[in-house]
Amino acid sequence: MADTDSLAFNYLGSSKSVGSRSTTQEYRSGQKIFGQGDKADAIFYIQNGNAKLTVLSTSGRKAVIAILRRGDFFGESCLTSRSLRASSATAIRASTIVRVKRTDIVRILRQDPAFAKLLVSHLLFRIRRIEEDLVDQVCNSSEKRLARLLLMLADFGHQESPAPGVPKIDQETLAEMVGTTRSRVSFFMNRFRAKGYIDYNGSLHVHASLRTFLLERGELAD
Repeated sequence: MADTDSLAFNYLGSSKSVGSRSTTQEYRSGQKIFGQGDKADAIFYIQNGNAKLTVLSTSGRKAVIAILRRGDFFGESCLTSRSLRASSATAIRASTIVRVKRTDIVRILRQDPAFAKLLVSHLLFRIRRIEEDLVDQVCNSSEKRLARLLLMLADFGHQESPAPGVPKIDQETLAEMVGTTRSRVSFFMNRFRAKGYIDYNGSLHVHASLRTFLLERGELAD
């Protein structure tokens, strides 16, 4: 996906057809991008950072349905007849996010086949990744799910040079994203640190050895 990520950045950052109709906003960690039930009137693209999609049931139970990273589009429900957001989107670290209004993105998709192909490619890739995450949630241990999440936050396997450091994310948030308890996350983080897979002091540094840890067990998805 590296090539298509670069193409997406070029389109959204410099293309007259897209760039002139988009707005870019900086989000702090924990800041809401849109809420469940909000009007679906725009599509978004993560230029830098990470975000999560969550749903809240009528009984008040919240679940994380996707973790998004640099290069991901989201909010694509605006392209369908659905008028309200089915989930909430929240930045989970300092992030730069591009927003394009529904009317503009629909016009661009009709006028620019190359961009339409790019968007479809990204959405199909993300659907596959969400399916893999669902399998991971059902079949794998909390420790392996946490390891995969940490690698994703550090952009391992997504760019040539992984992020040198990931801003420290509180363990309650990590537990929510992994689908386990804070105490279990704390236990695994301490074990990863003891084995040299991560440095976790002020900021989070993920080492290649954590990727090897999963590869050796056949648990690392593309």
